[in-house]
Amino acid sequence: MLFERINPMTGAVASTAEAMQASDISAITARAASAFPAWAAMGPNARRAVLMKAAAALESRADAFVEAMMGEIGATKGWALFNLGLAASMVREAAALTTQISGEVIPSDKPGCVAMALREPVGVVLGIAPWNAPIILGVRAIAVPLACGNAVILKASEQCPRTHALIIEAFAEAGFPEGVVNVVTNAPKDAADVVGALIDAPQVKRINFTGSTAVGRIIAVRAAQHLKPCLLELGGKAPLIVLDDADLDEAVKAAAFGAFMNQGQICMSTERIIVVDSVADAFAEKFKAKVAAMPVGDPREGTTPLGAVVDAKTVAHCKSLIDDALAKGAQLLTGGETTHNVLMPAHVVAGVTQDMKLFRDESFGPVVGVIRARDEAHAIELANDTEYGLSAAVFTRDTARGLRVARQIKSGICHVNGPTVHDEAQMPFGGVGASGYGRFGGKAGIDSFTELRWITMETQPGHYPI
Repeated sequence: MLFERINPMTGAVASTAEAMQASDISAITARAASAFPAWAAMGPNARRAVLMKAAAALESRADAFVEAMMGEIGATKGWALFNLGLAASMVREAAALTTQISGEVIPSDKPGCVAMALREPVGVVLGIAPWNAPIILGVRAIAVPLACGNAVILKASEQCPRTHALIIEAFAEAGFPEGVVNVVTNAPKDAADVVGALIDAPQVKRINFTGSTAVGRIIAVRAAQHLKPCLLELGGKAPLIVLDDADLDEAVKAAAFGAFMNQGQICMSTERIIVVDSVADAFAEKFKAKVAAMPVGDPREGTTPLGAVVDAKTVAHCKSLIDDALAKGAQLLTGGETTHNVLMPAHVVAGVTQDMKLFRDESFGPVVGVIRARDEAHAIELANDTEYGLSAAVFTRDTARGLRVARQIKSGICHVNGPTVHDEAQMPFGGVGASGYGRFGGKAGIDSFTELRWITMETQPGHYPI
């Protein structure tokens, strides 16, 4: 049985994929568990070699990835190629980590006792990836777990099954042993049952999920029933603070990129621009001019910075946030009508206040709110007035001041004089609060996908009180 993914631009069928059922999951998890011991036993350089081949195999499919992402989610060619480049980097970084999975000898108070802390693979790791940055997030879900010696199952997004299948094809070409890398695809109506079966499967020992906070809470509760650790990278409402001494031209460039790259459909997207009063008017004038010069157009033509959003629901949600703000006194600096159902222009709403939905609710689309702050302390207070805490940014010419402010913002990530959208394979990526917990990337990923064990070895005869 197959299901179809419809192209959001044209309404035509973009791809078809197998509509797996919950009843199919036990065979897949058993297959992964059977393959795990041999992969875990392979030396680190052998695992590294296979991962390096996987990175090259990904890059060799550039045209196919572009076609799949354009068709399934309305992505621009530039966004697809950026995805591919960072994803390949993530696989190579994972390959480099295979020899970094180290332990330590810990001094013991017991004479003759050699005490060691060792990191070992856990078994089968389930990675659940979303559609918005599908190659990056699909690869991130499995690369470091594989480097650590685990078998993996990638639960593909229903909105981009072909894109995620291409990842698995590339990894298969690289030569992973049979059963080490697996994929699950399902129709949207079966998602809850399929994911539930995957979490419940006794062979699955770890779960990583990237997606909405609402779904993340459901996954966390389901996993907790089995005492299975999760790594959750969820929603965001990233603030970008512009202080009174900021370079406004740099702040404008970073804010426009952060708010509207991939039509604002990034977990790190700049959702709130918090500007100190003394420079608010000057910033608004420059920002309005910048965004007004960023048109939206057919992503297949590749002539505009903004392409399609993923579906008409995104447009409706963004419009509801804008309408609520305008009804409560905000002003629309720039925007326009949506065409072809999913070609939504960039919208900038000024005068946003804390009683507006646009201040609190994640838009995940091409709209950003501009909020005035009295001073630095008020800007920090506004930035922290959110349940989310993924990414943030602060602009100031005084870097020491910027660092001081960054330390006061409650987020997993904060950039001084840089955009909220910034990701690198070797960095500890993740959030706090409703943005989730745990960290992807670099050595932090090793902690997430291995078990830390204490093992001792006695070298002298024992002496016991009984």
